[in-house]
Amino acid sequence: MADQQLIYHGLVSRHSTLSTDLEIMRQTGFEGLEVSAAKMKAALDAGISGEELRSWFRDVRVPGIGFLLDVERHGTDADALMCDAEEMFRLASIAGAEGVQVITGPVELEAVKSLGEGRAWPGYAGVLGLPRDEQMRILSASLARLADAAAAHGLLIYLEALAWLPLNRLADQVEAIARADRGNLRLVVDFWHCHASGDTPEDVARLDPRLIHGVHFCDSRFHGGGVPDESVLRDVATGQGVLNLRDWSDAVKSTGYNGWWSCELFCRRQQQENSFAIARELHDLMRRTIL
Repeated sequence: MADQQLIYHGLVSRHSTLSTDLEIMRQTGFEGLEVSAAKMKAALDAGISGEELRSWFRDVRVPGIGFLLDVERHGTDADALMCDAEEMFRLASIAGAEGVQVITGPVELEAVKSLGEGRAWPGYAGVLGLPRDEQMRILSASLARLADAAAAHGLLIYLEALAWLPLNRLADQVEAIARADRGNLRLVVDFWHCHASGDTPEDVARLDPRLIHGVHFCDSRFHGGGVPDESVLRDVATGQGVLNLRDWSDAVKSTGYNGWWSCELFCRRQQQENSFAIARELHDLMRRTIL
C-alpha cells in the first residue's frame, strides 16, 4: 500500500447510489471509498441483503463510514446516541470499514444563531450555552463511551468538530481525545472546517500524526467572519476556492502522517455534473498536490 492513499468520497456523487460510488471509485483511480451510511441504508431498504451488500465491498478499502450525528448527546439523549452508534457499527461491519466518523452537533446553523441573538431554540441544542469545561467534560465522556462500544466491533472512532459549533479548533479536539483516553480515538483533518474555525496549516503541522485517521481534501469560499455557513462557503469546486491546498497538504505531511486523503465535496454544480469526470479531475488534483 502506498504511503498516501487517495480515497473517493460519496459526496462527490451526492445524488447517486452506493453501487455508482463504487463504480466511480474503480474507474477513476481511487484506492478506496469513504462510505455514506445513508446510501448503505438506502440499498438495504431496497431489499439488498446484508450479505449481498458485503460482497460489493470485496477488495475495496473502506477507511471509514460517515457519519454519526450529535456525538455530544448526553442525559436523556445518551441512550439514543448509543442506539444510533450500534446501527453505524452494523453498517461498518458490512462494509468492512476501519472506523466510524462522529461529528458534533447540532448541525442546524439556526441553533447557533438563535443562541447568539438571545432567542430560544426549540430543537436539539447539544452543549450550546454551557461553560467550556462542561462542554469538554460531556464531549470527552461521550467519546470514551463510543470508543468502548466501537472497540467491541474492532472499530475506531474518528472525530470531526463542525466549524460553527463549540470546541471546533484542532486543539479542542486533541484535548477531548486526550481526556477520553481511549486507544481507538482519532480525528479527521478537514481543510474547510479547520479554516472556518480559525486554524491554519501551522496548527495542522503541530498535530501528532498518530491522532490523524484521515484527511478531507477540500476548499472554501472567502470567509469574512461570523458564524460560518457551510452551505455557502463550501459551494465551490476544489482548487477554485481561497485555500492554498498545497500549503494545507504539506502541513499534514510534515507531521509524518502516512494515510488516506478523501475528496469530500459540497459544490452543488459539480454534484449535478458527470460524477465520473469530476472524480477524475479531483484524483488528478490530489495526485499533483499530495503525492
